[in-house]
Amino acid sequence: MEIAVIWIPADIEPSEPAVERCLSHLRRHSYRFAGTMRAPWETVEQSMIDGEVDVVVVADLAHLPPDRSPRIELATTGDDTDGEHPAPDTEFN
Repeated sequence: MEIAVIWIPADIEPSEPAVERCLSHLRRHSYRFAGTMRAPWETVEQSMIDGEVDVVVVADLAHLPPDRSPRIELATTGDDTDGEHPAPDTEFN
């Protein structure tokens, strides 16, 4: 069973709606919930690098920093005409 944390950026208030949305996602996927993090993204990133966390769940993609790492993107042949922006719903982290 994969270990998951919920990450809510510190500036998101109230945090309860985001936490509830993430908890629902955790239940649907049967992840082992390890807690909620309100730390800087770099702390979350280090937890993944160290193998302490398998999955980070966020309530909204807009909560993620644009320069985050690790980063996985799906290449598509959709409307991405400039080649620099992922097509909608194809960016995963």
